[in-house]
Amino acid sequence: MSRLSAALLLAGAMLLATTPLPGRAFAQSENEVYNRIEELHGDAAGFDRPLRQLVQAMRAGDAETIAGLAEYPLTVKANGETYDIENAEDFVDNFDDLVTSETRRAVGRQQYQDLFVSSEGVMLANGAVWMSAVCDDNACEESHWAIIAINN
Repeated sequence: MSRLSAALLLAGAMLLATTPLPGRAFAQSENEVYNRIEELHGDAAGFDRPLRQLVQAMRAGDAETIAGLAEYPLTVKANGETYDIENAEDFVDNFDDLVTSETRRAVGRQQYQDLFVSSEGVMLANGAVWMSAVCDDNACEESHWAIIAINN
């Protein structure tokens, strides 16, 4: 291989290594995630406790705690179907059918710096669970963080 060919091959490899590709994950700091949550949803500090509760509850398979963190009706995609869960009791009664062990493991391993934040909410475990700030009044002066969707 000539020196020119080798140099072009090396330059191409370096360009590919630094070019953003769709679906490619980029490292972000916890501070960047926090700031993004604050920018899009406000109350980033208030997100910490429900997130920790959810992660711990998923690790433990604690259906009651997870149900208490959800906003109802809750949309759950499981078993190739979409369900609108009306209340916490329905969620707990059907927990094993609604939240797969893979989802529990994935959310249970969630790291703050790996969260994806959009205007829709905060995505955990590559979309397995979505949380968002839910308004408590019409003016949205008060809100709380809740699970708004589960996608198995």
